[in-house]
Amino acid sequence: MTSLILGLAIFLGTHSVRIFADDWRTAQRARYGDKLWKLGYTVLSLIGFALIIWGFGMARGVAPVLWHPPVAMRHIASLLTLISFILLAATYVPRNSIKARFHHPMVLGVTVWAFAHLLANGSGADLLLFGSFLVWANLSYLAARSRDRLAGTRYPSGTMGGTLAAVVAGTAAWLVFAFWLHRALIGVSPFPG
Repeated sequence: MTSLILGLAIFLGTHSVRIFADDWRTAQRARYGDKLWKLGYTVLSLIGFALIIWGFGMARGVAPVLWHPPVAMRHIASLLTLISFILLAATYVPRNSIKARFHHPMVLGVTVWAFAHLLANGSGADLLLFGSFLVWANLSYLAARSRDRLAGTRYPSGTMGGTLAAVVAGTAAWLVFAFWLHRALIGVSPFPG
């Protein structure tokens, strides 16, 4: 599980700079410029992500089983991942009520996604991967909301059309991922048999 741990440390570490060292991040962006900062951030993120995928693939077969989730958890996880995809879509769809209400729906979507996967999977590798993302997403959300309060950030009101577009886009993306891409990319079907 060394590759998985290293990948998580690089990926989540890179994404945690704003949580734990926002002033340092601001100083580095000013020192090196946005383009160089974003290039380094992207390269480190991709390396970490690749190590997570590779490490999880290797660890999945050898990690100890910590618990055997009941079959019903698959159904609950499916519903929760649908919600996570809608939250993710709400990040990008303008003027929707979901973003107006929660302000940072992407990290909430990661929270829901990670929790759903913890409910439906019980190996040590699952606990490490999804538990790490769950903790990170919660810390990221709290830090982002704190920054919003300090800056007096206001989010535009949502509209029915924007909200409906976020729900439709999230549901469509979930359908494609759940029924086709999950098996192709992850190697496991969320709806076996």
